[in-house]
Amino acid sequence: MENRTSFLPQEGEAHPSRCPDNSAFKQQRLPAWKPQLTIVTVLSSFFLTGAFCLTVGVCLVLSANSVREIQIDYSDKCSHCSKLRENSSNWNKECHCSINFTLKDDILGDVFMYYGLQNFYQNHRRYAISRSDAQLLGRNVNIHKSYCAPFSTYRNGTPMAPCGAIANSMFNDTIDLFYNRNSSVIQVPLLKTGNSWWTDKNVKFRNPESYNLSAAFAGTARPPYWQKPVYLLDEEDERNNGYVNDDFIIWMRVSAFATFRNLYRRVRRIRHFVDGLPAGNYTFRISYNFPVTKFKGKKHVILSTVVWSGGSNPFLGIAYVVSGTAAILTGFVITAIHLKLRKKKTYFQKQ
Repeated sequence: MENRTSFLPQEGEAHPSRCPDNSAFKQQRLPAWKPQLTIVTVLSSFFLTGAFCLTVGVCLVLSANSVREIQIDYSDKCSHCSKLRENSSNWNKECHCSINFTLKDDILGDVFMYYGLQNFYQNHRRYAISRSDAQLLGRNVNIHKSYCAPFSTYRNGTPMAPCGAIANSMFNDTIDLFYNRNSSVIQVPLLKTGNSWWTDKNVKFRNPESYNLSAAFAGTARPPYWQKPVYLLDEEDERNNGYVNDDFIIWMRVSAFATFRNLYRRVRRIRHFVDGLPAGNYTFRISYNFPVTKFKGKKHVILSTVVWSGGSNPFLGIAYVVSGTAAILTGFVITAIHLKLRKKKTYFQKQ
């Protein structure tokens, strides 16, 4: 029989101890609280949680339904421009179309204009990473080491600014809104700036340091699908150019779904539009540049108000209502099981 005593420490030998230190933390002697689950506490938790979720959900749904929104699909209404844009050789030819609509009631308060795209997948991995965050911070970087390819440089070696597939596919339709008041046509004043997140505008995107933007982007070229260089995105406001252009910043925040909308403009509340958009006849005048036919997409322009909970999206409210209903139903099921078991226990005790 094998002698196993050789593995034991001999007398006088020091042996290392693997026991934890004799402290309250390592010996698990810290004070602790353990809930005592009773039928009263369990049912109270389920019913209170359900009531809370139902209340919040109903408030969110009612709030979302109170949003005024008008959505117009202009993909087919501007079909002649769409056919022109399908041919890439016509990139420098302008095409305009107009869409008339009527507001039966006033839209009071702040009015936001969005553009919406359908069947445009920004969540593809190769697309979502095709950018250079260092370049967008205004740094002089080697974009060959980024994920921008094949939209990083031209064949002659000139780097693109900005590089990447996201920037190259930037939405570039121009949308203007006109109010037909009696016999006159009044252009609705729209705000181009102040639409992006503060953190994006002031932290994540910066222009290269130089005495002017054209010099800062010297030696670079616009992406292939762009009609203007990055330093001329807004010819009316020099502060809204380059990488800090609001339209560019908003586009660079990619969507998780194939159907999405991005904030485009806000109605400036002056003169005839102090209270919002009055009822009447309106016209969208669109400079059509963004083709969607090849990927069977759709384009929308949306006018909408917002409330304390956001826009007209009832998803969060419905989720709360469903969660609250499930919690209350679970509470009733547990109550029924408890009563049934209690009756059985009482019956056997009497026997």
